[in-house]
Amino acid sequence: MKNIIAISLFLLSGQLACAASPVIVDDAYVAEAIARNAIVWDVRPADAYARGHIAGAINIGDAARVLRDDNTEDFIAVDRIEKMLGAAGIDPSRETIVYGGRGNWQPYFVLYTIQYFNGKNVRVYHEGIEGWNVAGRTVSREATKLAPLALKLQINPSAAVTTKEMIAKLNRSDVQIIDARTPKEFSGEDIRAIRGGHIPGAVNIPYEQNWVDPETPGKLTRKEVSTNAGMSLKPVTDLRQLYSRFDPSKETIVYCQSGARASETAGVLQELGFTNVKVYDSSWLGYGNTLDAPANNVTFFNVGLFSSRISTLQDRVNQLEKELAEAKARK
Repeated sequence: MKNIIAISLFLLSGQLACAASPVIVDDAYVAEAIARNAIVWDVRPADAYARGHIAGAINIGDAARVLRDDNTEDFIAVDRIEKMLGAAGIDPSRETIVYGGRGNWQPYFVLYTIQYFNGKNVRVYHEGIEGWNVAGRTVSREATKLAPLALKLQINPSAAVTTKEMIAKLNRSDVQIIDARTPKEFSGEDIRAIRGGHIPGAVNIPYEQNWVDPETPGKLTRKEVSTNAGMSLKPVTDLRQLYSRFDPSKETIVYCQSGARASETAGVLQELGFTNVKVYDSSWLGYGNTLDAPANNVTFFNVGLFSSRISTLQDRVNQLEKELAEAKARK
């Protein structure tokens, strides 16, 4: 009986949340938002934006890259973000629609970014530029510029957790943890920090499982499909089943390698009615490099083996360059 009640409340809370304030929207919603002067933010690289974008959308380049430090993959200094967003006229307090390519995590990272800086009126157009084109909506190659503004950002501490906070929340019955990485990262086979493994108590649900066909990127590479339509979101009923083991009223922390993939799962959970979703921004990059942080399936990065492979690869490159030079000399 308790399980039936919990599931019923989950379905009801999701229905109410979606009706009151959707997080993930369709092209009709985007068109209506444009009509009421919402900011539409194209988060793709500048060259992709220049080839065609939603008419009226603004762009500051690859947002997920310019807003983060290349090494730590954490946010750059807040004052730099203030200047960057202010120069582009992006005010987190205004209604904002973010989009990129269909299914990509980048728009969700910007959703998280705006929420982190206390924005409360932001949504993701998951279908992205591909969905906009299929819907026959207006596309432009003309760049849109908003009036610059002086921006002072405020951080919303409820949007994220730090490594110290993550460790403090381990083994708490009121906290649930989702690992949005690949199964091999979760198991420690694929090591992307000093250590491989996962946070104790975490449940592994790769973020691609939110899509209709999680295998789409590989199929595109192998030319088994011609479009990324498989990266559309699963129907809501299927998404609810995917996350049915979790309580939507509990604090839910999502992590991946650097907070990027996790942001997409966090956005989906918010759409489903989860009321207290947080992104562990430093994710495994921060946790795996904190050697005293408890972890499961721990493996360690073999620096010597990596250096040997790099050296072998460099020797091969040198040999190929030598052979190429000799071939040119014989002509």
